[in-house]
Amino acid sequence: MKKDFSLFGLLSGVMFCFLLFISSISHTEKSSELDDAVYSNLPQNIRAVNVNKAFTLCGELLPMDFDVRERLDRELLVNSYWQSNTMLSLKRANRYFPTIERILAEHGIPDDMKYLAVAESNLTNASSPAKAKGVWQFMKPAGKEYGLEINDEVDERYHLEKSTQAAAKYLLYLKNRFGTWVDASAAYNVGPTAYNSIKKKQGGNYFDLNLNSETARYVFRLVAIKEIMSNPQDFGFYIEPNEKYPPLDNFYEVEVNESVNSWSDFAKNHGISYRELKIYNPWLRENKLTVKKNRYLIKIPRK
Repeated sequence: MKKDFSLFGLLSGVMFCFLLFISSISHTEKSSELDDAVYSNLPQNIRAVNVNKAFTLCGELLPMDFDVRERLDRELLVNSYWQSNTMLSLKRANRYFPTIERILAEHGIPDDMKYLAVAESNLTNASSPAKAKGVWQFMKPAGKEYGLEINDEVDERYHLEKSTQAAAKYLLYLKNRFGTWVDASAAYNVGPTAYNSIKKKQGGNYFDLNLNSETARYVFRLVAIKEIMSNPQDFGFYIEPNEKYPPLDNFYEVEVNESVNSWSDFAKNHGISYRELKIYNPWLRENKLTVKKNRYLIKIPRK
């Protein structure tokens, strides 16, 4: 009896262990399924970005030492997890990039420079505390120097085509002066006089310079914006084609070579609202226009 009882106990123990093992497997599988369900419903997983690869701006390779790597890592994280701002840039790019890309190409500017407009204004007609204005954030003297009309009634810093043409000419000047597109980008941010002075005092290229915080981050921000906007799904951004902002390209132009007393009346006479007129012609700053010798092409959206 003793022997049989011991055998029974042994078999009972084995059976208990087997059931415990099966139970643990089942629990693990359920737990895994639960975790998958939870994570699959998250809008974006918070993960480190990959900086273990080569990065370029306008074909110029970034020297990926520890300092460059960490500075770029910061901008990639800031821009990829500032979701609302980046999502708006991705939506607006569908509207504005075709025009910007075409004009940059016409002037021989690398396509990567379109991301400078994103860094400057998030593709809006912004106005900075320093009074830089428009998509390309021209200061008044620089804007006038590059052929933009700027007065109380007209400010072509808000004219996408003309301001992009001015930006292309300015970028070419900076590239010819400083030698690289990386240096040209930094000079665009801080100004060529200040940048030249810094380079003379410190020596070396952009990555070697000890700059103010904004300029020290600027080139890395451009590279980060390029990386995210070129591969949005790699950073958790998903946009359907119909969710992007449509181009404002369905319009005809009316030539104006005489003064306009009221743009409100002008809009009404062309079957559009004053709001529509300003959306298509944001460079018109007042409700009137004094024409002396210039002529102006006004965009009228088709109904």
